[in-house]
Amino acid sequence: MKIDFKELVPEFNKNLKLDYDLKKKNWFNIGGKAKAFYKADNLKELIKFLQKIQNKERIFVLGAGSNTLISDDKFDGVVIKLTQKFNNISLHSEDIIVAGSAVKDKSLSEFAMENSLGGFEFLSCIPGTIGGGIKMNAGCFQREFKDILISIQAVNKSGQVIAIPAKDIDFKYRDSGLSEDLIFLSASFKGFKKDKNLIKNEIKILKEKKDQAQPTQIKTSGSTFKNPLDQSDKKVWQLIKESVPLEKSFGDASISEKHCNFFVNKGNAKFEDMKNLINFVSESVFKKTGVKLETEIKILE
Repeated sequence: MKIDFKELVPEFNKNLKLDYDLKKKNWFNIGGKAKAFYKADNLKELIKFLQKIQNKERIFVLGAGSNTLISDDKFDGVVIKLTQKFNNISLHSEDIIVAGSAVKDKSLSEFAMENSLGGFEFLSCIPGTIGGGIKMNAGCFQREFKDILISIQAVNKSGQVIAIPAKDIDFKYRDSGLSEDLIFLSASFKGFKKDKNLIKNEIKILKEKKDQAQPTQIKTSGSTFKNPLDQSDKKVWQLIKESVPLEKSFGDASISEKHCNFFVNKGNAKFEDMKNLINFVSESVFKKTGVKLETEIKILE
């Protein structure tokens, strides 16, 4: 039995929208509408909302939308966006930072720098939020979320809050293995004392490396595929380069000239265009190399 969201609108007021357009909520600038879109300002309201819908609807938690491809068809469920109280950062002790899951990775990196804490520099180059970063064990330049995480606080879709220590999470490359039933609320991270100017300089070097290698200021969504560590010594971009005509495009969905594991919306690409490009590249790599690629971006359809 599905939920009648119209009945919930008076209770959740401006924070619950029906038939909500998702196109501008992701970096690809692609996507249709969601049946319902709920902006959770704090934990109390989020729990109340989850208890109202009683896990009877599909739920998708949207962070920065930086690694998300959304279908042009209507999403038959509710998209939840965490705001306000989930966007706080604080120093818990001299080397431990607590950050809400809606905090941007870059903001956590800057906060650590301001407090002379090292170990967070790599986050300055990851365009997502803490919640998404934990979920996929995001990383770059030989560092990942698992290297700094102490614990996470989450709520399940029934509205129960739980804490999970990092040692109990089976992190793998670009995967946390954590249940889809969990919505991340906040996390604790451990750094180490380091001179602020050294941190600043390292961030500058990492950003320069990233800008040289990856496309910026355009409608892209980060790395499309994971590196196939268990199947090949080669990076995914090398496999794509030797298997695919790089000028190949579907509509306005094309391969970045700067980095062939980044796909670009050159203007008005549709979901099907981007999906066709992903499938074409995946199939071409498999035919040529026998390597089965796995998407790193999250596809909502």
